[in-house]
Amino acid sequence: MSAAPRRPSRLGRAGAGCALACALASCATYPQRTAAALADFERGHLEAAQRAFAEPSTTGSAFLGGAEAGMVALAAGNWRAAEEHLQRAAAASREIEERALLSPDALGESLVNLALSERAGAYKGEGYERVLVHASLALAYLAQGSLDGVFVEVQRANRLLEGEERLYKKEYAAGGLGHFVSALAYELLDRPDEAYIDYRRMQEKGVGTELAGRALVRLASRLRFDDDLRRWEELYGPDVERPEGAASVVLIGGAGLAPQKQETTIPIPTPDGLVQWSVPTYVRRWQWDGSLVLRSVGQGPGVRASTIEDVAKVAEENLEDRIVWLAARSAVRAGLKFALTRELQRKYDLVGRIAGDVLTFVSERADLRSWLTLPARWSAARLFVEPGEHELVVEAEGGESRSLGRFRLEPGETMIVLARSLGGRVHAHAIGGLSLRAMEGSPPAAPRGEPPEPGSPRDHGPPQTRPGA
Repeated sequence: MSAAPRRPSRLGRAGAGCALACALASCATYPQRTAAALADFERGHLEAAQRAFAEPSTTGSAFLGGAEAGMVALAAGNWRAAEEHLQRAAAASREIEERALLSPDALGESLVNLALSERAGAYKGEGYERVLVHASLALAYLAQGSLDGVFVEVQRANRLLEGEERLYKKEYAAGGLGHFVSALAYELLDRPDEAYIDYRRMQEKGVGTELAGRALVRLASRLRFDDDLRRWEELYGPDVERPEGAASVVLIGGAGLAPQKQETTIPIPTPDGLVQWSVPTYVRRWQWDGSLVLRSVGQGPGVRASTIEDVAKVAEENLEDRIVWLAARSAVRAGLKFALTRELQRKYDLVGRIAGDVLTFVSERADLRSWLTLPARWSAARLFVEPGEHELVVEAEGGESRSLGRFRLEPGETMIVLARSLGGRVHAHAIGGLSLRAMEGSPPAAPRGEPPEPGSPRDHGPPQTRPGA
């Protein structure tokens, strides 16, 4: 009498397992869920893309929601929103960051935790993504003139990168964006010796060496580092002539989109059940790949931005180093699910076997979540110009040309342009300088040496450098 009710209950449990597997199968992958938001971003519908990525149901991840929306806000020139979104991403990965900063072993232990599916856990970002969250925050702080915030974020980015390198026992050609932003901030504060250290680190790591090399020649000459100057001149040539009291315009831009994950799955049918192994790989997306060019109209061809951070290359290398952990986890889960299938078949015959195989097939899938709005690379350029009025243009080689307007630059002043190119389209935003367009209908500027009135055209942007910086 007691055995009869138990059999339906067991079948019910097997059916529930099958239903769970079917539910998992119906879940869209991360690239599928975010396709509409990413398409808006690529088409230049930045406000719509930012709203969509900030919506929890789009990404299903606090880290990715903050990172994606923050990157869109940077492209839109909405610096405060970028800071808030990126801080949300940083907060979501704070626990794993602290383990990474504690020791490589502590970070490694977090990579072997098992779950029913790779997609089941909260996504905390790949190692290189966590580094770039803080480098991107440094950009947002630079745009707002908060140089203390720049140094805090760059320092954390560097420490996280060093942790990844200790864990995988290798050196990545990474960190160029953070070092360049830090060097620029030090120059804005007229601390060339500190900037020199950051440029030298770029040169040592082999990131942005074209730009860093020219800066090392310039600063070694200014600081009278004669031995270093001879070395840098042998590598990069003598310092170039600049106009007296030259102002400079610095371009920092992201180009294209980082690679996207796809799944590599190997299903192995056996007489006793399905065994399946699945890991992610990165695939580069076909896209326009022209460089950014900064120029002052009527002042020659301008300067072509050079790569300071190859995000696509670092992403691929970082995942390759992590793949051993992912493959091991997948293999262990495959063994456990195979044993479960055999046990279900023993108890429930064909129904159990089917439930076990379906569960294995739909749950043992690679995690395809990644930061999709990251650029394929970050690049930078520096244009020295005579003090005075300039019409500045940022263009994508073979693509769009974007006029920033006319600006008046004082002797020794540094103006910053943050840009993003997507499919030949350019989004660019000027920080600093005196916008002559903004001056139309505005009260006169404050005399030199006196602070501007709050809200005046010069009441924004980072500090100016002194002549020769």
